[in-house]
Amino acid sequence: MLLTKKIAIIYGAGGAVGSTVAKTFAREGAKVYLTGRNKSKVEAVAARINAAGGYAEVAEVDALNESQITDHLDYVVNQSGNIDISFNAVGLRNTKLQGVALVDLDVEDFMAPLLSHVQSNFLTARVAGRHMGANGSGVIMTVTSSPSRVAIPHMGGVAVAMAAEEALIRDLSAELGSTGVRAIGIRPEGMADSDTMEEVYGLHAKANGLSREQFQGIIERNTHSKRLPLLQEMAEVAAFMASDRASGMTGTIVNMSMGTIAD
Repeated sequence: MLLTKKIAIIYGAGGAVGSTVAKTFAREGAKVYLTGRNKSKVEAVAARINAAGGYAEVAEVDALNESQITDHLDYVVNQSGNIDISFNAVGLRNTKLQGVALVDLDVEDFMAPLLSHVQSNFLTARVAGRHMGANGSGVIMTVTSSPSRVAIPHMGGVAVAMAAEEALIRDLSAELGSTGVRAIGIRPEGMADSDTMEEVYGLHAKANGLSREQFQGIIERNTHSKRLPLLQEMAEVAAFMASDRASGMTGTIVNMSMGTIAD
């Protein structure tokens, strides 16, 4: 298994991305410590992992609160002796954030993704990076999205936040790489089997006078494969990138845009 004896903390583990990554990491042998602000959702994920023979613990952690992040990481280290992987899958509802032209968007709604996504990634990476750097190894990870590189109307501040997260990954690698810490991002095209993308595609469809199916079809046709990636495909890539088999990869964003962004 790819992640045998690895210790992973997953922030936002109750959501579609976080829960899929958590189950995949556990399947690959990692002990996973799951956090979220909605403890009941995270507990449901942990129950499935433990029922399948994996190891999962749950804590209620606000990933925008550095003291809670620090206290939880200290607990994990005291329990397991180390932290090998820090994966941030924290997200926001997009109802007021996308589907509105920038010139009509309230500044609070524009700034919300920066004050949530980017700040949370900075805080969890900073806390994990201090421990990992002192320990000489570790992987800091997050998920972004293709609008970080492709201009799409009605994205509000979300695309700006995704681009900032990718810059943060590169800078973390530049500063922590010499200590043995890797920083990795994963950039999928919108995964239609996630609740978030169901909502997002609906918002963009409405803004463009289309049905959700029509808008999704446009996104699919822009890919080389004429389809969108799945949550599980993203999680499989994440497990490999978190493993020692990807030890030569850092400071990079894995392109899962299905060809929308052709490197």
